[in-house]
Amino acid sequence: MPDKRPHPDAAPALPTRRSALAGLLTALAWPAVRAAAPAADKAASLPRALAVPGGVARLALGPAAERPQAVLDAADGSGAVPLLVLGGPQGWTALVGIALATVPGAAHIRIAPGTPAERRLAYTVAPKQYAEQRLRVAPRTVDLSPEDEARWQRERAHQAQVIAHFSTPLPERLAMQAPVGGRRSSSFGLRRVFNGQPRNPHSGMDIAAPAGTPVLAPLAGRVLDTGDYFFNGNTVWLDHGGGLLSMVCHLSAVAVQSGDAVAAGALLGAVGATGRATGPHLHWGVMLNRTMVDPALFLPA
Repeated sequence: MPDKRPHPDAAPALPTRRSALAGLLTALAWPAVRAAAPAADKAASLPRALAVPGGVARLALGPAAERPQAVLDAADGSGAVPLLVLGGPQGWTALVGIALATVPGAAHIRIAPGTPAERRLAYTVAPKQYAEQRLRVAPRTVDLSPEDEARWQRERAHQAQVIAHFSTPLPERLAMQAPVGGRRSSSFGLRRVFNGQPRNPHSGMDIAAPAGTPVLAPLAGRVLDTGDYFFNGNTVWLDHGGGLLSMVCHLSAVAVQSGDAVAAGALLGAVGATGRATGPHLHWGVMLNRTMVDPALFLPA
C-alpha cells in the first residue's frame, strides 16, 4: 500500500552542532559569492499575490490606528493560526499562505478574533494544476525500516514545534534573494513519484549547484533550528518574524547554529546531497502561517 506520509522535504529533526567546515567555506568561497549577491532594496516589499494552492493571498484590511489581529482557522481543526499583518495606520494588509492541499473555492480569515468587533474577510482560492515528476532514489528512503520510521516520527513531532513559531519584531521587508545561484531543477508544487510510489507535492524549490557552493540567507532573520534529518539531510531553519520561516536542506556543511542572528546574504552552509537526494542541489522552502508556499513569489519578478 502506498505510503501517504507528508512530503519529507518539510520535516525537520533535532538540532546539530555547527559544521567544522564552516571556516573553510568562509575563507575560500564567501567573498566572491557575497560580491555577486544582488543589492538589497531598502524599501519594504510584499510577496507577489497568487491566491492558488501553494500561493499567497494579500488581503486589504483597511485603515486602523493599531495593527489589526488576523487569524486563519486551521484546516485540521487544531485552532486559529496567526497571520502576518503589515502596513500602517493608513492601511494594513494580511498575508495568507495557502496550503497546497487547499480545495479551490471560497475561503476566509477572521479579523479581531474573539472580540465583539470580530469579522470575516472572504477571498477566493483559484485552481492551479502542477506537473508531475518521477524520481529514482535509494529504496531505503521510500520503504522505511522500523528504525527509520521511528526516527521520522520523532522528526515529525519536532516539526510541529518548529513550524508553529511566531515571533516579533515583524519583518521590515519580505523580498528575498535565492540562497544560491543556479538552474531550478525542480519547482514548487510538483507531484512527486519516488520509485513508482506517489508522495505529497514538492514543498519547495530545488536549485542545481555543485557540491560545496556557499548557501546564503535569503532574508535577514535568526537561526531557529538546525539538524541532520533523515529525508532533508543537513538543514537550517530561519525565523524572519511573524510566522515567516525559510529552510535550506541537503547541505554538506552547516555554518550557523540555533540562536544566531544573520543578515540577508550571510553564509548558512554549503550545497550537498545529504538526506534523500539524487545528487548535489539545494532544497529551499518558505513557510508562511505554518504553510509551505512557493518561494518564487518572494523573488524579484
